[in-house]
Amino acid sequence: MKRSVMKIAILVLVILAACCSLCFSAGEAQVRPMLSNDDCVKCHDGPPADIASAGMKHKLITCQDCHAGHPPKVKKPIPVCSQCHQGNKHFELKGCLTCHKNPHTPLNILFPDNTTEPCLTCHDKQIVQLRENRSKHTSLSCTTCHGSVHRKKPECLKCHKPHASDMAASDCGKCHKAHMPKVIAYDDVPSKLCAACHKKAFDLLNASSAKHKTFNCSFCHQARHKMIPKCQSCHGAKHPAGIMAKFPNCYDCHKVAHDLNNWPVAPKKEQVKKIRR
Repeated sequence: MKRSVMKIAILVLVILAACCSLCFSAGEAQVRPMLSNDDCVKCHDGPPADIASAGMKHKLITCQDCHAGHPPKVKKPIPVCSQCHQGNKHFELKGCLTCHKNPHTPLNILFPDNTTEPCLTCHDKQIVQLRENRSKHTSLSCTTCHGSVHRKKPECLKCHKPHASDMAASDCGKCHKAHMPKVIAYDDVPSKLCAACHKKAFDLLNASSAKHKTFNCSFCHQARHKMIPKCQSCHGAKHPAGIMAKFPNCYDCHKVAHDLNNWPVAPKKEQVKKIRR
């Protein structure tokens, strides 16, 4: 009887020991530590430093979010950009590292020479302006002007001569848009900018004693290059109908707008032709 009890007790102890061993093994597997960023930096100090300095949104994720696994279990734990970057036309481009040289500093972008097509996936308005308003700029690649560094805005005067010696690079944009340079549009720009091309008119206006002298060129030639306003748009019908019928053209008596001269009698036609040249 005693021997039977002893056997049963020993059997119970063996079973309990086996169960404890299994439980301990299972618990050990569950608490096996995972790699953290602090572990990665022990061997890979370069990438974490890059991310810290210029990682942008990559700062919000861990190394393991991109690099799943570690050798020898995973031979090449290098991710593809498309596993995170989707849903945008730009992300459909191949060869991300052509411009984004270092994925740990993703917006430190360097373009190869003569690059255009990748730019158009984000900057579509600019190419529409270039193609619908053709100029010499239309035939150039984006990097011809913007260089290899992303978001670099070149100064026009590096390629173009100024209209006048006192013009600064900041003056160019007051009349010209880089992607449609021949479409000249302006607001209330200083008359000296106009004088660079229209010197005769500018000199006549400055020498005049009329009120026109007090206005910038853009006050009359509003918002569109080569636009010639009608005198009546400001002055209305200044004279009786009989005079207006006899002299329908203001310049018959008042010469040119840049050099007004209230003659007491109408000039001869030969004089008018000479003045208008």
